[in-house]
Amino acid sequence: MQHNPGFLKLVDAAKSTVREVSVAEAKARLAANPHAVLIDVREESEWAAGHASEAVWLGKGIFERDLESRHPDLDQELILYCGGGFRSALAADAAQRMGYRNIWSLAGGYKALSSAGWATKV
Repeated sequence: MQHNPGFLKLVDAAKSTVREVSVAEAKARLAANPHAVLIDVREESEWAAGHASEAVWLGKGIFERDLESRHPDLDQELILYCGGGFRSALAADAAQRMGYRNIWSLAGGYKALSSAGWATKV
């Protein structure tokens, strides 16, 4: 997908403050921490078309509004993914500004996750 320059500028700024994790690192983190949560921040239609089997959905459109009520612990480990790793970086940046301290963005997003053979479901 061809992204607009203004969007890429926002993503670059977010990525300068957000920690990214690879697919392998995300799997390891989720396996090591039973309280870690994998969050899909894509649109609801993208979620419905397929998502990581253990993921929960909290779309970017409602992410900031609902994050605190669904995950009130600011130290809980949260790994976010989107389609390619851009929207999840923006969401992770917002979460950090909200006070979350253990937040990650999955590099490559759902595309990388799927390519790596991560279990998915519809």
